[in-house]
Amino acid sequence: MEQTTVNGQSVQPQAPYVNQEHTSTGSWFLTIFLTSIPLVNFILLLVWAFSHSTPLSKRNWARAMLIWMLVAFVLFFLMAIVGGIGMAALESGGY
Repeated sequence: MEQTTVNGQSVQPQAPYVNQEHTSTGSWFLTIFLTSIPLVNFILLLVWAFSHSTPLSKRNWARAMLIWMLVAFVLFFLMAIVGGIGMAALESGGY
């Protein structure tokens, strides 16, 4: 990091706070239980993914889970569109 001078004194800038504490087995047990509840899981994942007080391992896990949820939603949406087109073709007698 680059040193700066304040009032003639050399000051080292502080790195942003990152919670490096380890997550216990009990905490992971509760995390997995809470994320199995619909809608609660999405809200908690958002909180854990973007809170700086959340341990780094849980924050990264929550971000990965949100990405997987987004991928699943996009795939479901695409399959619904393809299925809808297929159903429309069947109803119009195209096959």
